[in-house]
Amino acid sequence: MTGSPAAVPEGRDAEGRPDVTQEIAAEAAVWIARLHGPGRTKQMEQEFRAWQAISPAHREAFERCTDAWQDVARIDLATAYRTSESERTAAARSNGGRREAVRRWIIASSVAAAVAVAVVLLADWRGENAYATKVGEQRLVVLEDGSRMLLNTNTRLRVDFASAQRTVDVSSGEAFFEVAKDARRPFVVRIAGTEVVAVGTAFSVRYARSAHAPDELAVTLVEGQVKVRAAGDKVGTALAPEHAVLMRAGERLRLDRQPRNALVPVVARVDRPDVERVMAWKRNEAVFDDTSLAEAVAEMNRYNRTPIVLLDGLESAGLRVSGQYSTSDSTGFANAVAALHGLAVREEAGRLELTSPH
Repeated sequence: MTGSPAAVPEGRDAEGRPDVTQEIAAEAAVWIARLHGPGRTKQMEQEFRAWQAISPAHREAFERCTDAWQDVARIDLATAYRTSESERTAAARSNGGRREAVRRWIIASSVAAAVAVAVVLLADWRGENAYATKVGEQRLVVLEDGSRMLLNTNTRLRVDFASAQRTVDVSSGEAFFEVAKDARRPFVVRIAGTEVVAVGTAFSVRYARSAHAPDELAVTLVEGQVKVRAAGDKVGTALAPEHAVLMRAGERLRLDRQPRNALVPVVARVDRPDVERVMAWKRNEAVFDDTSLAEAVAEMNRYNRTPIVLLDGLESAGLRVSGQYSTSDSTGFANAVAALHGLAVREEAGRLELTSPH
């Protein structure tokens, strides 16, 4: 069990955030689906703002719901509405039956997405000892044993302290752990089928499911020793080393499976990187050393809701990036890269586009 304030303000949870009830979460999920639907109107937006103004809990629910919406697998209604536009047009020209079928599909997708978002929202934030950060946010958590967790951008994890073991389950993102020594209770971080076992040490874990990430799962040991192994009986089926790896201070273990296929053996690599550069995110910085442009852009996009997009074949153009950048300044990064490589930057449809000059 994690520590909590001695007194919790009325209407707030143990972390001091507005207490979101199941009813408010469900309403927020419905608003997400309506606002992303084809029937959005100015009156609807006014009604939504009035609903949001009812209480801090309503605003908190909508913010959490928006984050959850982006994570619901294979449900992207904005894309669905755009791609189905041609179908609706064709249906109108052919017969009403197909038009009605498309309409029902859209409504069903909206309802399914709303339900999925509500489930994710409630599961991730209503549970005890669950912690999360939004895109671009960091959060420091001090546990009851004195251990400290620093959560990086867009990270979700859950803590479970028992008499025999201290366990942290990381479902996504990146976190740095400073573990208080307790020889009787090992500190175990589980992520993507791998577990990192420590007693008293400092290390980070990162789970990056990106097509441009050179490693899908990385463990960086700052001090002490840790053992990295497959969690439970998941050897061969998880993103975990085939054999347990005993890491020493300054080492980084990278685990990857290319392509992302459970049938392909996991590749494990141990190196000794510049730890200060790897941990630059703790200072809200990203440091690149002859990094591919695609990989650098993917890293910057982890921290910003306005994504940088490479056009005109720049992903495979062989361009490299070096330097130190603020993770909160994607515009400054894009302009610096453009100046370095003679590219053009334009803001279009809520994103920053890097293109070849025309």
